[in-house]
Amino acid sequence: MSNTVKETWQRYRSVPIVYRIAAAFVLGSVVGLIVGEPATNLQPLGDLFVRLLKMVIVPIVVFTLVMAARSLAPKDLGKVGGQVVLLYIFTTMVAIAIGLGVSNLIDPGTGLLLEDAMKKQAVESKQSPGLTQVLLGIVPENPFSAMAEGKILGVIFFALAFGIGLTVVRDEAEEGSTVYNGVQTTFDIVEAGAEVMFKIVWGVMEFGVIGVFALMAALFAKTGPEAILSLVKLFATLAIAITLQITLVYLLVIVKGLVGRSPIDFLRGSREAMVTALSIRSSSGTLPVTMSNADENLGVDEGVFSFSLPLGATINMDGTAMYLGIAAIFTANVVGEPLTITQQVSVLVTALIASIGTAGVPGASIVMMTVVFTQVGLPIQAIALVIGIDPLLDRMRTMNNVTGDLAVTTLVAKWNDAIDFTTGVWAGETESLRDIPSSTTGDD
Repeated sequence: MSNTVKETWQRYRSVPIVYRIAAAFVLGSVVGLIVGEPATNLQPLGDLFVRLLKMVIVPIVVFTLVMAARSLAPKDLGKVGGQVVLLYIFTTMVAIAIGLGVSNLIDPGTGLLLEDAMKKQAVESKQSPGLTQVLLGIVPENPFSAMAEGKILGVIFFALAFGIGLTVVRDEAEEGSTVYNGVQTTFDIVEAGAEVMFKIVWGVMEFGVIGVFALMAALFAKTGPEAILSLVKLFATLAIAITLQITLVYLLVIVKGLVGRSPIDFLRGSREAMVTALSIRSSSGTLPVTMSNADENLGVDEGVFSFSLPLGATINMDGTAMYLGIAAIFTANVVGEPLTITQQVSVLVTALIASIGTAGVPGASIVMMTVVFTQVGLPIQAIALVIGIDPLLDRMRTMNNVTGDLAVTTLVAKWNDAIDFTTGVWAGETESLRDIPSSTTGDD
């Protein structure tokens, strides 16, 4: 019997966590619709999941952003690196703005109201300061108070400042000196802390299967089938926003306008990477295909794409950052308290910075969503409403991210005369790919 239980557990664990959560989402929704009011008794299990998510917010932000600052040391970037990083930041900012703009037009989530407790939390968050105070609030008077009170922008600012400060001290210190070794030890501790938090996040996500089931059962017991239509509207909003980002920003502005080449040729040169990203939901897993496309199809010099593409797979989360803006508008609408302009600016700033640090975290979109929701006072319980369809949304976001990586890489190569426009798709030729990764684990 024990062997049977062990084998069953192993088969269960072999299924990617995102699919188990999606199944819990569906089953919980069905139970809520069928059982009705008694299903609300499962709410405490969902509340426990929410508390676990809140628990990891501050430490994951601190550890990952300090490590991000270490990786983005100005001394190591150089001209090409600086261009790549600035373009990634710019396209991410535009992506969030597009997501917020489309969301304000479509208003996903309207017509569906969550329970009074969530609405009360959102009403309290509406008593927010003006834009000037929000911007000043980025710099915390006391970083430890900011951590204790969950003031995420202040935590982000301090973590980046501390990480950059460590990097500067390390670069100025003599190698082997006490100061140099101390900084290296600090980075080692932070890296170990980040790894520990990754393990904790995975544990939280494992319990998330139960938590999402409970939250959805309780939610559908109260709202009925109206929530399904809201999710369809959410999907449509993201699809439209991603279409605009790829068409307007990557193809027309970057490829056509700045590179001066045909968007159709660029798409032909990037199609294997785009299809692979759509299939396996992982920028990192798609990286071999993306680099092959940049080299063989787009004619980019290895000195550019060997830096820009791995970095993009780590920090360039345009699609995910865009989705955070859409999810924030969606959640604000379902609690009946739309976000103010000031709060939307706060969403943009938080999502932009958080996407750099948390992109490599398992369940990154959920962690980032928790960070953004906390900053603007939205109920974290609402994450359960969208987490079930995340595998489908994640495919679109990952395809967007990979397309953006290649567009930025092509532009930087053009600026630095590191691209051959006489070969590959630019000359009407493409190379067939022999190896496409089979990984099915999403990380965006």
